[in-house]
Amino acid sequence: MPIRIPNELPAARILKEENIFVMKERRAVTQDIRPLKILLLNLMPTKIATETQLSRLLSNTPLQVELELIAPSGHVPKNTPQEHMLAFYRHFEDVKGSNYDGLVITGAPVEHLPFEEVEYWPELCEIMEWSKSHVHSTFHICWGAQAGLYYHYGVQKYPLEKKLFGVFPHVVERKSNMLFRGSDDVFMVPHSRHTTIRREDVEKVPQLKILATSPEAGIYALSTESGRQIFITGHSEYDAGTLEQEYLRDKNLGKPIEVPKNYYPNDDDTQPPRVTWRSCANLLYSNWLNYFVYQTTPYDLDEIQDTRK
Repeated sequence: MPIRIPNELPAARILKEENIFVMKERRAVTQDIRPLKILLLNLMPTKIATETQLSRLLSNTPLQVELELIAPSGHVPKNTPQEHMLAFYRHFEDVKGSNYDGLVITGAPVEHLPFEEVEYWPELCEIMEWSKSHVHSTFHICWGAQAGLYYHYGVQKYPLEKKLFGVFPHVVERKSNMLFRGSDDVFMVPHSRHTTIRREDVEKVPQLKILATSPEAGIYALSTESGRQIFITGHSEYDAGTLEQEYLRDKNLGKPIEVPKNYYPNDDDTQPPRVTWRSCANLLYSNWLNYFVYQTTPYDLDEIQDTRK
């Protein structure tokens, strides 16, 4: 897929070096094609890395995607230069009058806080409510998934005894759902979180369908029947070195952190990590864009139906 991103976004250079077709704005405007409009609400502290990871995955189909970036207003990220934020990010106030084929809400390092104590929770609630009538399909990741499940359906998160950290095997439970069409019988997904959701809580919500699970990591993927709301509890988008960076950061700070499971060969952190989830990640995002966005989104985005009706 040619992905249309701002001309000077760092992801453009990185993806070009990986032989991924990046269509800059100057070229895109010459094509008579309506691209899929995807809005990325980036709540991760390392915003440039997350932009690049998700741009890489959203570029893996023949469709043209136009990616826009937003971040919470009033929140100053500590790990991203302010000039980058000013150059490439907008706020919700700037985009709320528009409609989008898809919205991605990332995870965030705020698991230790009750949702209502998160600095930007009121704005996030406003965005999630707005998405019901202005976005065709919303894709929630990790804490973003927990936040969406709590806001839309009252599903609680619970603290784990220790951090769920590593790469874990998963299976598809609802094989009729197109999100995992073409998936292997067992597929791997990275997780890095201190909280979880419980199956018994999800099963009390008739609108939610459990799609894929892991014996160790629990529920991985849920959605509404139509796929207008999709919730992913892991980090399929992670690069090869993302878990290692988190591991070494906490280890060097003296925090209690175990070697991420199933990540290094034989769990030996002196060896290079082994990537076992890349093909599954590409399949997940290409299926989302194809079956839950492109195949069903209206050509005229003003015709998006309100999920509250």
